[in-house]
Amino acid sequence: MSYNKERLEGKDLFDGSNEKLDVEVGPPVVVEDEKAFAEQRELKRGLQQRHIQMIALAGTIGTGLFLGSGRSLAAAGPVGALLGYLLTGILVSGVVLSIAELAALVPLTGSYVRYAACFVDPALSFAIGWNHVYAACVAIPAEITAAAVLISFWTTSVSNGVWITVMGLLIIGTNLFFIRVYGELEFGFSMLKIMLVVGSIIMGLCIDLGGVSGQPRLGFQYWRNPGPFVQYLGIEGSLGRFLGFWTTFSNAAYAYSGVETIAAAAAETKNPRRNIPKAAKRIFIRVILFYVLSIFIVTLIVPSNNSLLLKSTGTASESPFVLAANLAGIKAIPHIMNAIVLTSAWSSGNSTMLGASRTLYGLAREGHAPKIFLRTNRFGIPYISVGFVSLFMSLGYMTLQDSASNVFSWLQDLVSAAAIIAWMVICIIYLRFYYGCKRQGIDRSELPWAAPFQPFAAWMALLGFGLILLTSGYAIFIHGKWDIETFFSHYFNIPLIFLLYFGYKFTKGTKIVSLDEMPIRYFIDIANQNPEPEEVPAKGWRRINILWS
Repeated sequence: MSYNKERLEGKDLFDGSNEKLDVEVGPPVVVEDEKAFAEQRELKRGLQQRHIQMIALAGTIGTGLFLGSGRSLAAAGPVGALLGYLLTGILVSGVVLSIAELAALVPLTGSYVRYAACFVDPALSFAIGWNHVYAACVAIPAEITAAAVLISFWTTSVSNGVWITVMGLLIIGTNLFFIRVYGELEFGFSMLKIMLVVGSIIMGLCIDLGGVSGQPRLGFQYWRNPGPFVQYLGIEGSLGRFLGFWTTFSNAAYAYSGVETIAAAAAETKNPRRNIPKAAKRIFIRVILFYVLSIFIVTLIVPSNNSLLLKSTGTASESPFVLAANLAGIKAIPHIMNAIVLTSAWSSGNSTMLGASRTLYGLAREGHAPKIFLRTNRFGIPYISVGFVSLFMSLGYMTLQDSASNVFSWLQDLVSAAAIIAWMVICIIYLRFYYGCKRQGIDRSELPWAAPFQPFAAWMALLGFGLILLTSGYAIFIHGKWDIETFFSHYFNIPLIFLLYFGYKFTKGTKIVSLDEMPIRYFIDIANQNPEPEEVPAKGWRRINILWS
């Protein structure tokens, strides 16, 4: 395969220097490096290593775990909920392994949005980029809606519209000024979320094992009565139990959404070929520790037929851990949990706004969005991009006309569908890359990091999430259960992604990148000429911090 030498602009793709490299590079399909250089000049690098470590550790923990787990327990029962979150976590790990292998080789801002242009089709890059922005425009109202309802746990005399406005302004303000302000806030919020999860697990174990005065030992009592599964929608037999179990996948997808952002800061990560694979492997452990263990404890201490689980309040009183604390007579827990879950909603809104505004900035760099989104303020923040995404916060005011919990569930389903499509696209990009390596005779040992279980993990995640996406709204097709809002929230994203892809493809006349034309050797050459320094063994407290992070 021939390469065009003048296309290479320097090695700061990896270490920030401007020294030019004497290697040859690929065909015009390669994302232009000068665009990456411009991004690095205009955007500020205000996130320190401790910020990145803590955000990566707790970034996926949010209202989906604290509140959504109760919804899953009520629909599927203890065993159904546990299996749903566990299997979704396994599928998500396939996505993480795929994006990490790509990011270790090609650390670009915009991650999989940019990889789509390199390894599949520029039209797919356009479609998935705008799909990401769309998902954020829906997710942020979902989070500020959750925050408003959480505040109503303490007071009902003030309209939710006031709290929606306050939370929206806080998110906008955080994202319009120094990026370091965002980093410090996320560091603090992540610490609180980790403390809440660990504390909730310990509290749940104490309740289950009879460690609360006056309370009997529960053990696996609720697995036996009311039982391991729920007869979903009143459908008797194994079909009803299976349908309840299948319902958990949509809730779990919302809880796990955002886990793919491991690669979002690849271009700003020191030693990406070593650190990104480490983070990928640790994320799987975090999924097991935080999500699966939390759901397991929940199934032990709250019965699936608890009337409050079936009543969507939207406040912390809906959380299974709060229900368990109330059942055990622990009075202070609801207030503590409500306060920390409130910060997690703010944290999630901050993270989503940051990712969406930078994706929109990257789309403008690639010519996939108007150039006005490239404007930055004196703090290096793309303020037009932030302002555009902020406009959609007004969707949160729909809660003033309907039940806030209903609107939150509707927005949650929209976010879940968008997340599943993004995960499927990541798997498609990886599989194209994988078979491109085979076509060009590139051995996996030549890559900076070859993820384990590939391509089986990518195929498993692609097919699994494809099936979940198509069947997520199955309940509305049951006789007498049709609901137009539910149908829209589950399936709107499917025609949207096809409209974006084929609309751009036919308008711009783009072509699918052939396996022979993929610039894989180009990226390997850059990696080989820029070896990373050897890792210095850590000692003492620094070693403990690295192991934890």
